[in-house]
Amino acid sequence: MPTLRSRPRRLATACTLATCIATCIAACTAMAAPAAAAPPPERPSPAADCALKGRTGWTDEGHDTDRAQFRRATGVHRVLTLFVDFPDARASDSTVAYADLLAPAAAWMRTASYGRAQLDLTFAHRWVRMPAASTSYGFQRGLTFEAHERYLRDAVAAADPYADFSRYDMVYVVPTRAAAAISFSPTYLYDPSTPGVTADGTRIRWAVTFGQDMWRWGHKVAAHETGHVFGLPDLYAFTGDTHGFVGGWDVMGDIAGHAPQHLGWHAWKLGWTRDDQVACLARPGRRTIRLTPVERPGGTKIAVVRTGATTAYVAESRRAEGNDPRPCSTGVLIYKVDSAVATGNGPVRVMNGRPATTPPGGCGPLDLAAFGPGRSFTDPAAGVRIDVLAGGRAGDTVRITATPQAS
Repeated sequence: MPTLRSRPRRLATACTLATCIATCIAACTAMAAPAAAAPPPERPSPAADCALKGRTGWTDEGHDTDRAQFRRATGVHRVLTLFVDFPDARASDSTVAYADLLAPAAAWMRTASYGRAQLDLTFAHRWVRMPAASTSYGFQRGLTFEAHERYLRDAVAAADPYADFSRYDMVYVVPTRAAAAISFSPTYLYDPSTPGVTADGTRIRWAVTFGQDMWRWGHKVAAHETGHVFGLPDLYAFTGDTHGFVGGWDVMGDIAGHAPQHLGWHAWKLGWTRDDQVACLARPGRRTIRLTPVERPGGTKIAVVRTGATTAYVAESRRAEGNDPRPCSTGVLIYKVDSAVATGNGPVRVMNGRPATTPPGGCGPLDLAAFGPGRSFTDPAAGVRIDVLAGGRAGDTVRITATPQAS
């Protein structure tokens, strides 16, 4: 409530008419002044109140991932890696270099999951011959599910005499470098309504069939494609500016980007970040949160302001690790999540916290998006404000505010 000025006392001595009028005007003005807006109260919400439901029926940002269709991300994932060549593209080299390229994916996942997921890779070190020419499998953008399943079926059948598929949860198929026609690396997600691919009494439910782009992306392509097995969508754009939504902040976006792991939202969706590491604001109010960098285990990882049935804003601390001199991953990353937006259409969009500058080596323009201390982000239409109060190598302190919106 405002402090109201007391009614003027009658003075012992007479006052002039002008003095009396001025005094009355001042008193009335003070009484009519509106109250200063009180800050909204601190109102923590349970983390579950900020979890969103998916609305696309496929890979999206919802927390209600269909675990019959997609593999649960925690625990041990036993992966059999097959090496294939073709009648028209015969291998003349060792499989060792191929395995060495993909092997670091295991350490990547262990770090990104804070030890809650383990990629147990088994490499079947022999070339198995596919029954058809590499050019017959139709590997180009727009590859059909049926053509992709045929490729996987042929690879599994060719390797079946040498491997026991019942011992594994998923399969990686790696082609010889001589097979230029096998150009890119799609993920296979089985269709429960069809007979599918079986071997050793086991249904092959999930697989990654690598292409020649693995030599460009390195082991992170395994992380990206396995992310689809877990139900994550593509964060790069299928049309237009390819990396205009998230840049290199998540391996589901620019695979070759600077980020060493997933966004904090994805880590929560996958079960790698616990509910007690999520600060949620699902109703009008405010919260002040100390965030620890997503690149390190422990502490509060994300601050979430829910803005609708399928939308939320997320803030997380990003800190460059080791001797990396690039400023790409330093500061508070703020992004909008929409679980009703389909894969490849921007289900996550990073807010740009810095003016456009000439990016230093290794950084793209959107990679410089993090907010530093003293900076704020506001979305008046959604009633959201995020203030970065302090920051350093140990993490960042943010204040998130949600205000009621007129209906």
